[in-house]
Amino acid sequence: MLATAAVLALAACSENSWNEDYLDGFTTPDLNTTDVKTVEYTLTDADYAAIAANSANKALAGDELAAELANVGKLHRFTEAINAEDYVPAFLASTSFPYFAVNDGSAVKLTYNVASELPEELELLNAASSYTLTADDYKSVYGSDEDYAEALAPSHTAAASIPAILTEQFPDAEQGDYVVVNYNWSNTDPVFTTTPVEPTEWQPTSVVGDIALGDEVTVRGWITALCDRGFVIADASGAVFAYTGAGINAADYTLGAPYEVTATVSSYNKGFQLDLTTATVTKVTDETAPAYTYPAPKVLTGAEMDQMITRTDDELAQYVQMTGAVAVSGNNINIVVDGAETAKGSAYFTLADLKEKLTDGATVTVTGYFIAVAGGRYMNTVVNTVSTGAASAPQRVATVASTKATEVFYYNGSRWSKPNDVTALSADQCNAISGKTFNNLTTAQADFGLPIFLAQTFPYAQDGEQEFVVFNNYEAGGYVARQYIYTEGVWAENDGIEQTTLQFVRNGGQWKADPGVVIVLPSGRNQDFSATYYQACTDWVYENIDVPLGSTSITSGFGYVTSYGNNEYYSGTSAYQNNVDLRGDKAIAQYPEGYSGMSEGEVVELMKRRFETEVMPAALAKLHPEAVPMDGVQVTYTITFGTYDGANKTETIRFEVTAPGTFTFLDCTWNSAE
Repeated sequence: MLATAAVLALAACSENSWNEDYLDGFTTPDLNTTDVKTVEYTLTDADYAAIAANSANKALAGDELAAELANVGKLHRFTEAINAEDYVPAFLASTSFPYFAVNDGSAVKLTYNVASELPEELELLNAASSYTLTADDYKSVYGSDEDYAEALAPSHTAAASIPAILTEQFPDAEQGDYVVVNYNWSNTDPVFTTTPVEPTEWQPTSVVGDIALGDEVTVRGWITALCDRGFVIADASGAVFAYTGAGINAADYTLGAPYEVTATVSSYNKGFQLDLTTATVTKVTDETAPAYTYPAPKVLTGAEMDQMITRTDDELAQYVQMTGAVAVSGNNINIVVDGAETAKGSAYFTLADLKEKLTDGATVTVTGYFIAVAGGRYMNTVVNTVSTGAASAPQRVATVASTKATEVFYYNGSRWSKPNDVTALSADQCNAISGKTFNNLTTAQADFGLPIFLAQTFPYAQDGEQEFVVFNNYEAGGYVARQYIYTEGVWAENDGIEQTTLQFVRNGGQWKADPGVVIVLPSGRNQDFSATYYQACTDWVYENIDVPLGSTSITSGFGYVTSYGNNEYYSGTSAYQNNVDLRGDKAIAQYPEGYSGMSEGEVVELMKRRFETEVMPAALAKLHPEAVPMDGVQVTYTITFGTYDGANKTETIRFEVTAPGTFTFLDCTWNSAE
């Protein structure tokens, strides 16, 4: 710990008499001519990310520890493998650290997080890759390029289907690898047929095709598209956009399922819509309701798009398909189609999973419902599907009601399988916990919600049971894992994180972990902190040197201590100018008997040795009795101080703590020039 000694009062004296009698020509040294600082600093989340991204640290970690280093940036803690002693110095020397420009002699007392005694499985889970099943994957699962559904189902479960996909996608997998897999799940097996199943009781309405502005209507049909502002509902006569307002909870609606809506017909930007901000929405549970069969989309050319934006009347939603280049500007995502001189496709408040596929510059084929014309040129479209490249030939794809699911798979060296003690949260489950539609959890939401989720998921848990939970974390920007242990009726996280503090010192242009203490003693008058150390030096000289010589008062002027009582010429310390005065002639003038027969140079060398081996060690022992040695670690006290020998200089001296309150001289920079 840095010293915070009490301020000692300076002996009264005249500034002019001091300068005239002792320090003629003296000017206060400025230790800031070199930027030497001692600071306390706590790593931020951004700092951990910078440490993980540092090129020197990446080289140090190599391929073997690359994943563990990445976890430091993601989870904001060090481990035994990636420790602060080895990986912090490169950060301190980088521009990511606010004090990177300080000079040698500076010290940083760094506070940071360390994770210890955690299972290896947790570190491996936090290094897991992620993968989302594609249309090609579903085709391989169902064994057909024509008859397939973009969802797994009871006949094609995740446990049975996903291992083969991972074997193909991760050919270089090693034992211990984990992958978080996202996919669609349907509780109903798809039926591949072009003939709709006729319902025995439930029938859709045929009111959408005849709606008019201001009508109060009840529409019984299917939800056929979702966005963050509502959904498209289709009955037997057409489709219309139902506006719910901002922040729809997509988890509350099932795509392709039958619903009943009672609302007033309104319009927006030349498109009919149902105002659901105060309306009634009811999900149909009648098992006789058939699955929805999507019509073939109208494949738009650029010229057709230019024609469609010129409409003057309100119209219903149209199921369309367009192929073009994605143009992202802020929150706006447009589709630029060749041949369209004015019109542009516009992805209307698209949900996050589809938005991820709409990257700037990509060529995509978008299928969805064109619902309105914004700004006279943008075709607002509620997107259903996004595929890369141009559209392919129509296929008999079964559309089934599905939900988002997430599972973790483990590679044991020969095959992929689902581990028994890992629960992965899907996007829908994250949304249920957070009450939002962002498909992830903040750290605070996870802290609060995961113990509740586990209690509901494992209602019969017994003390000591453990479960790993994997979820998409907002702050980490990806999947993270936690371990929870059930104890006395509560699921509690086992994070193993402790906060610790370690000092790093800059010497020779390099930062190094050093548990010792760094003390900076600024020179010049009225430096109370520095005066504490120099007065302790002066007091020791008086009590241990001058009193045995016959001095009866620290201000008697007899011996090495001057009549001001705040400086001495046994080693040259001054609690007035707060430096070490190395002028041999002044030392001889103060106490001629002590330096009889010696040259000024010899006097200076003797004063230095006394400062190194007697005076400052004694002052440190008085001011730092708490200092103790540590097993296996050299505990040092490094002091930067000013000297005056006709010119102002800055020096650094080091002492090792060799016993409780005992300081042994190691080295001093003033010897390097000798």
